[in-house]
Amino acid sequence: MALLRLGYGLRTLPTISSELKYLKVQQSRVGRRLLLGIGTPFLGNQFLKMAGNSSSSTGGGGGKYFLASAKQQSAPPIEEILKNVDWPADFPYTAEDFQRFDESSDLVFYESPRFVTHIDDPAIAALTKYYSKVFPPSNTPGISLLDLCSSWVSHFPAGYKQEKVVGMGMNEEELKRNPVLTEYIVQDLNVDPKLPFEDNSFDVITNVVSVDYLTKPIDVFKEMCRVLKPGGLAIMSFSNRCFFTKAISIWTSTGDPHHVLIVGSYFHYAGGFEPPQALDISPNPGRSDPMYIVYSRKVNNTG
Repeated sequence: MALLRLGYGLRTLPTISSELKYLKVQQSRVGRRLLLGIGTPFLGNQFLKMAGNSSSSTGGGGGKYFLASAKQQSAPPIEEILKNVDWPADFPYTAEDFQRFDESSDLVFYESPRFVTHIDDPAIAALTKYYSKVFPPSNTPGISLLDLCSSWVSHFPAGYKQEKVVGMGMNEEELKRNPVLTEYIVQDLNVDPKLPFEDNSFDVITNVVSVDYLTKPIDVFKEMCRVLKPGGLAIMSFSNRCFFTKAISIWTSTGDPHHVLIVGSYFHYAGGFEPPQALDISPNPGRSDPMYIVYSRKVNNTG
């Protein structure tokens, strides 16, 4: 199955006022399933429209609105989206938002290995360059990394090594081929989000172009926080490509800026993380795959 490029993003956003207030995050079941059925994302622009001057957290017609009063300009830069967000008290998404067009077993979907890359070479190079700036130096004693939703390649810098680099993924043949891993675990996080590690085990957790497949993201992010060492870094990277039938509904019905906010919300509502931040590391905007980072660190209460 080929990856689908979600054909909208920051450049196609309508003009919005300087204060981004309400993001609609719940459509009717009929509308959402029709969207998935025809494979045509059309809801994205609605998510960044002003919802009027109402201070209520609910809108007309039963729609649920996500209060996010970050002070933004028209077509806000990715780096600005997670700044000064006024998060609602409760997680604003519903179970329906994490449904997928194909609800069959992920173990079946990923049964056959795919020795391909899911973003183009410039995007890979941009991600590897970013890793080279934020990772602990290679061969640092006591450093451990966890690559979630891993496969045959992790896009780490060339020659990067640590005593412990664990990969968790869905296909054993792919994980066996990954040269950076010192060990691997086959586990479906959508069935069992519990990470089989002790508390405070890892310095860095990565997830490359797979956060959009998590159907229990808060559970997973809570586990990430648990297994990270105090001050440990969690890096979620994503583009605008996905296996459309396996990506969650809220992802396939929104665009790149909204994806940043969605991933940021996972960090926020999981608890235990510093306020998340976003980066646009796209190497050639409009000419190659975009590449976005949402990252945070586990709160360090030891100091």
